[in-house]
Amino acid sequence: MTNRPPTAVVFDLDGVLIESEHLWEEMWTRYAARYEVTWTAEDTGHVQGMSAPEWSSYLAERAGGHDDAATCERAVVDDMVDALAQGRMEPYAGAVDMVRDVAGRVPVALATSAPRRLIDAVLEANGLTSSFGATVSSAEVERGKPGPDVYLEAARRLDVDPARCVGVEDSSNGIRAAAAAGMTVVAIPNPTYPPKPDALALAARSADGVASAHAEIVDLLAVEAVR
Repeated sequence: MTNRPPTAVVFDLDGVLIESEHLWEEMWTRYAARYEVTWTAEDTGHVQGMSAPEWSSYLAERAGGHDDAATCERAVVDDMVDALAQGRMEPYAGAVDMVRDVAGRVPVALATSAPRRLIDAVLEANGLTSSFGATVSSAEVERGKPGPDVYLEAARRLDVDPARCVGVEDSSNGIRAAAAAGMTVVAIPNPTYPPKPDALALAARSADGVASAHAEIVDLLAVEAVR
């Protein structure tokens, strides 16, 4: 009996296509410091993968509750958009070509915890807007990662069975989310924020960087696996 190969690919954004995880940590740290609160690596690990409403609620409370979550989110996202405009948020080498190549083979979507304003700005800045058949922010679904909602919605918008999708992720919560949606996961473990072993074990393939991930995706799309 053979498994049918995947018919769509769903990419994460931060840590997969663009080098931005360190910038999120910088902006969360900066916001907390306004109120003389020290943001820790544990805080970063806790919020990675959360939707903007989720992390901003946590950050606002962690910083002493001086601002509401919406004000907190706006301040951090403003800083991220500024970082993009200043050329501090670059795509990984080969990431743009990977998306364009894969999009020439099958439909592709984006399933990310980034807010809509940043998604659109990043894709426009890198000439990728037209490559994606769907883009979904976890703020647009009920639950952020590790819930599967953002991946399920991406597959729905592509009109593809989630089980026929490859999900490409770097973080623990992202891998868990794509796997929970029933997707075949290609992990690109982030060396600075490595996924936990139990999360990485959920991935079908593990890639050492974008070039390796590109090859793994193409292989999954082209080759029928025999049980």
